[in-house]
Amino acid sequence: MRQLVVRGFTLIEVLVALAVFGVMSMLAYTALGSTLNNADYLSNRMDRLQSIQRTVRYLSTDLFQVAPRPVRSEVGDSYSPALQSSLGSEFALELTHGGWSNPAGLPRGTLQRVAYRIEDDELVRYHWNVLDRTYANEPVATVLIDDVESLYFRYFDASGEPSDVWPPQAASGPALLRSRPRAVEIVLTLNDQGEIRRLLEIAP
Repeated sequence: MRQLVVRGFTLIEVLVALAVFGVMSMLAYTALGSTLNNADYLSNRMDRLQSIQRTVRYLSTDLFQVAPRPVRSEVGDSYSPALQSSLGSEFALELTHGGWSNPAGLPRGTLQRVAYRIEDDELVRYHWNVLDRTYANEPVATVLIDDVESLYFRYFDASGEPSDVWPPQAASGPALLRSRPRAVEIVLTLNDQGEIRRLLEIAP
């Protein structure tokens, strides 16, 4: 009568199997780590691109909707132009824009005063809930994007002449407070992206 013989794995076979399993596990772990790193990179990249798009959208929308409405200064003894921008001012850009949505139906107008400036490498957008503000009216600050190197504007008048400031220094008269540029070039420089330029047509 034939006897059934059951053989097990030898020590060498077990060691070889463990070695193969270890190599396969290491390859799988490396592939998984690479996939997770790529996913994190793509997620961070997408968040960055969304921040850039949001920033450009805010700047473009505010400039497209700039309204010829000057605002009274905090002490009430003078007026600031509808659009004001100069290298030595408190803000890189300050303007009155229309189209301020009012979904809650609050008793207010549709014009809003906004301003932009860079603080600690962050581009901050300010807006006030009133146009002719006083020192008691605190602005609402919104950080749009970080890692900002610079924000620059170039303004073009009706004849196409460029200016680094608005209103133009050569202009004068009461209409100066309500004047709007014909076009504006936005130059936003980010440390990781370089220059981002947009040329916008503003007032007819």
